[in-house]
Amino acid sequence: MAAVSSSGPVAARDTDRHADSRAPAVGSPQTAGAGLYLHVPFCRSLCGYCAFARGLFGGDLKDRYVAAIEREIHGAGGSGGAAVVRADTVYFGGGTPSLLSAAEVARLLSACRDTFDLDPRAEVTLEANPESVDPETLAGFRGAGVTRLSIGAQSFHDAELALLGRIHTAAEARRAVEQAARAGFDSVGVDLMMGLPGQSLADWLASVDALAALAPAHASLYVLEIHPGDRLPIEMARRGLAAAADDLVADMYLAAMERLEGSGYRQYEISNLARAGFESRHNTKYWTDGDWIGFGSAAHSARGGVRWRNVADAGDYIVRVDGAGPVAERQLPSARRRLEDALFMGLRRADGVDTEALGRRYGIDVWQAYGRRLAPFVEAGVLVREAGILRLTRRGMLLSNEVMLSFV
Repeated sequence: MAAVSSSGPVAARDTDRHADSRAPAVGSPQTAGAGLYLHVPFCRSLCGYCAFARGLFGGDLKDRYVAAIEREIHGAGGSGGAAVVRADTVYFGGGTPSLLSAAEVARLLSACRDTFDLDPRAEVTLEANPESVDPETLAGFRGAGVTRLSIGAQSFHDAELALLGRIHTAAEARRAVEQAARAGFDSVGVDLMMGLPGQSLADWLASVDALAALAPAHASLYVLEIHPGDRLPIEMARRGLAAAADDLVADMYLAAMERLEGSGYRQYEISNLARAGFESRHNTKYWTDGDWIGFGSAAHSARGGVRWRNVADAGDYIVRVDGAGPVAERQLPSARRRLEDALFMGLRRADGVDTEALGRRYGIDVWQAYGRRLAPFVEAGVLVREAGILRLTRRGMLLSNEVMLSFV
């Protein structure tokens, strides 16, 4: 069921890679409409299930980190009269970006505007945990230029939140969404997690109904992924809890999608639904073979066919920004691998992928290259192929991992 897990910046899957301490210059016209991703790795506490690059919050480290990411952004402007890169989205991800002050957010956005041709109507998203915001901080973020909030509620049951190691309550999650609306944010997303140990279908749908009652513009529904070495498996063993069965998770997924669609949401990606006009413009770049440029520790980038990632450790990142450069690895994927990545990510979209357009872009006939592997899925009703568009059915989304193996 990892098919409906979280999605975001990913490194290309390619063997033609070269270690390099410097990112490619970001100055060519190819990056029109690029997305900017700023990674904020700090959390007040570490959840027992999280596999993202993050660490415990510390004021001095945060100050040095913000200064370093500001310098990395300014340094991305290139030299020699290169054209300024156009960008139309900025995404503060983490970690817990809402631990930044409004002044720090404004400072980093100012660096983005100084370095890039940032659209005045850019979508600027900030991820937030419920316990880290209040009316004053929300007003500050809005004043700093944030236009969209992504609130990590995860559940509206206190017992489930405690199991996950979250430090907010269900009441605080509700209050954060309500306060965001009062602060003037009309684009608010809420994240929920399904398939929690001991979670029943009724428990899950109660959280879904609580989300619908708050009426945010966007909803993200993720399946819990359990990783060896996390604290959650230890807690599960202590309580005698087992991982949710695949059949139960499938029922949760299908029921939630149906219920939220009945409340006015449209599914536009495997894990994401939105009211009309409120789809995440930034995340859509990942699913439509777009360009994005990442800043901060562990940030990934993809631009003009080149992929690179920064070192993961925040302290190492700070040192390297002023030295050898923060890039840990650079990839130069072949056209075939770029096509496979575009298909892999594009099939996450409810509207599917235009295989003819991708074929023209990469000079490869998609159906000729992969049709033998994909045909059984079409015959089984997992995939639909019509007028050059290839898309997963709703039930096919539950089997997307198997389909994606066609491109590995």
